[in-house]
Amino acid sequence: MTSFEPKELSVQKLHGLLLSAVAPRPIAFASTIDAEGNPNLSPFSFFNVFSANPPILVFSPARRVTNNTTKHTLENVKQIKECVINVVNYDLVQQASLSSTEYPEGVNEFEKAGLTMVKSDLVKPFRVGESPVQFECKVNEVIALGENGGAGNLVVCEVVKLHITEEVLNADETINQEALDLVARAGGSYYTRANKGFFEIPKPLRTLGIGVDALPESVRNSMILTGNDLGMLGNVESLPNKKIIEQFVNEVSEHYPNIRKMTHREKHKIAKNYLSFGDVNSALKLLLS
Repeated sequence: MTSFEPKELSVQKLHGLLLSAVAPRPIAFASTIDAEGNPNLSPFSFFNVFSANPPILVFSPARRVTNNTTKHTLENVKQIKECVINVVNYDLVQQASLSSTEYPEGVNEFEKAGLTMVKSDLVKPFRVGESPVQFECKVNEVIALGENGGAGNLVVCEVVKLHITEEVLNADETINQEALDLVARAGGSYYTRANKGFFEIPKPLRTLGIGVDALPESVRNSMILTGNDLGMLGNVESLPNKKIIEQFVNEVSEHYPNIRKMTHREKHKIAKNYLSFGDVNSALKLLLS
């Protein structure tokens, strides 16, 4: 057995070992708001439920390992002591991943991830309309665990109202775990899905993804593409130009001779197939052709 003392390891190495060993971890999709009313949305896997009476959830936006800066979520809950914890299921995991991108202050991650802002009943931050369970919370306290990069900050949240979509409720008002289809984080790019095991999602770009809001309206409002599909498409650095798109059309015309006359719906079905194999670039070229 290989043994380590934390002080012998770099923070980055220790961080990776901890996240890979302590898994799977549920995901808090935390919605907050700053003093000027700007919404913010970000996922956190340092998260769990810790009490039923009172109902307490705790998540931890850690200080960045790379430069010891803090996240907008942490600053927001210090200014406005309220948040909404939205659970992440498989239907929106790609959008949750996209929302973790480090967009500048003031950028609305709801729009970037293509998610619906729903007004809360008792708190100021918005709920994620696509999330099957949403907890409106007041923030009781924020506990700093350290001053250096990698240090966590425990945000202790008391649930004041919860919303559960009927699709995941049994007749006796218990939650159907299979219908809920939650996902959780593991180490690196690995996630796990209830009853399905591990799968991978490439980490968001170090540079900024264009976001779902930068996709054409016909793509954003597709009746074929799912939120996960849109999340994958929004996590690209730029859209292909006309020359690249035309070259792609010429290359695939042998397989799709009617490509220039296809309807949006026909193109979206083929693009969805590309996305199922992780071929985001081909899907985008087809959708923009």
